[in-house]
Amino acid sequence: MTEEYPAVLRAEHVATILGISVRRAYEVMEYKSFPLIRIGRLKRVGRDAFFSWFEHGAQD
Repeated sequence: MTEEYPAVLRAEHVATILGISVRRAYEVMEYKSFPLIRIGRLKRVGRDAFFSWFEHGAQD
């Protein structure tokens, strides 16, 4: 399943995977435990880091 996504995920990918809105995905990406990558104003997350975070409880 994870291989069908690009190596670096955008908020739209996070929203689809979690079944939430893109707006909510941006909020989730601000959680302290979330493995966020900032590139200027862009928010991204590595695919493997995201799925590891998701599988280990996805906490705030």
